[in-house]
Amino acid sequence: MDGLILIDKPAGVTSHDVVARVRREVVGPGRSRKGVGKVRVGHSGTLDPFATGLLVVLLGRATRVQAHVMGLPKCYEATARFGFTSTTGDPDGEIVETGRVPAEPLALPTGTVRQRPPAFSAVHVGGKRAYDLARAGNAVELPERDVLVHRFDRTGFDRFEIECSAGTYVRTLIADLGDAYCTALRRTAVGPFAIAEATADPTAGDVIGLGDALERFLPVAELAGQEAARAAHGLAVSGQPLGPTVLLRDVHGPIALAEPRPGGTLKPVVGFRA
Repeated sequence: MDGLILIDKPAGVTSHDVVARVRREVVGPGRSRKGVGKVRVGHSGTLDPFATGLLVVLLGRATRVQAHVMGLPKCYEATARFGFTSTTGDPDGEIVETGRVPAEPLALPTGTVRQRPPAFSAVHVGGKRAYDLARAGNAVELPERDVLVHRFDRTGFDRFEIECSAGTYVRTLIADLGDAYCTALRRTAVGPFAIAEATADPTAGDVIGLGDALERFLPVAELAGQEAARAAHGLAVSGQPLGPTVLLRDVHGPIALAEPRPGGTLKPVVGFRA
């Protein structure tokens, strides 16, 4: 039970709802053994309830690489409604008709974009979610931050395809076009994982093994013998700095994620054997 399940999330349910269903129907109470504990389940990036599309669910030891999967770039399809604003940037907010439509041609920003996350977001503020504070009537103003928009294409009058870095709020990109809000949002890819591989039914989806999943987006260093044993115990091994993070593997599968260190070594930072 170590790996990823790709779920096509429907509208109207939360990411937490999907994780709970996987925990209940895929992992199940029968997976817990005395002295071992239940298989952990998590996900790699929240989708708003109104949004649909790819939710990457992590099982077992795959939850240890949550931050690495969350950091992958994302692709979205978005639909905008012009001449209106929404307090949440989506259909769940208070909608106000302004009649002001953004001037043509639309300015679709790419590259580094300065963005303020919406008040109705999952960002933590003082230990609480921003959307919980906002729903309670508290004024929430989150600090601006830089995000990276790789691609922002207009595919129809009100339709867009966006490829962006983790942490980008597509609702904000749409709202910043002018008086507009996002009426529909669909995530089509997370790094190398595509919506075409996903299933709406968690019990029908295949689990992508931990090693197979990591090899899709990380360079691999093959180890054997004493080097593999050292890595399994968290000790640095010799190796080339193939990237900021390297997957260490032997004939039995993934050993650890490692980071380059001075002197031509790779230091395990996330282990999979213990």
